Amino acid sequence: MNHAQLTHLGRALRLLGEHGEALTADTPDAKLQEVKADLRRALELLDESAGAAPTTRCAEHPNGPVDESAPDLCLLCETRRRSARRAEFNGPAPQAPPSTAPSRYGTRGDRPQPQQRWLPELWNGQEWQLCGTPRRDRREAELYLAALRRGSRPAMAYRLVHEFTDYEVLRIWGTPVKVDIEPLGNL
Repeated sequence: MNHAQLTHLGRALRLLGEHGEALTADTPDAKLQEVKADLRRALELLDESAGAAPTTRCAEHPNGPVDESAPDLCLLCETRRRSARRAEFNGPAPQAPPSTAPSRYGTRGDRPQPQQRWLPELWNGQEWQLCGTPRRDRREAELYLAALRRGSRPAMAYRLVHEFTDYEVLRIWGTPVKVDIEPLGNL
């Protein structure tokens, strides 16, 4: 209900209160018709300003979808309660293991089913990771890798992988060496 609707409704109800205070046993019918019209006007204002009647008994989702089997008739809350009960019996949902080498572009396992494209990858010391967006054109991918090799912070090794129904390494620049991330080799 906005401020203007609230003001009009308050004015109509105050007018009805004044009518109620002025009522006596000998009030003329014309005055009663005026009270009736003012009462209708107040009800119309209330109908305009009030939203739809609540469909559930839920304070959080009063107009949400209805589930007849729920105690508060709210489908959204009942779904949340059911999933909590399932988690009690089945245990929590399995979590994915953390990635060994976080990358802005992800590793091969993160990518969707292959289409024909060329993947520029770099060796990060632990595994090959995508170092740019997959390209549809092989020449464009090779030019991209050439620019990275000439850049200010080149990686130890780059490779170009052809992805179609399977993966095929087309060319490798540099030598990938496994780098131990712990200082002094875990001594």
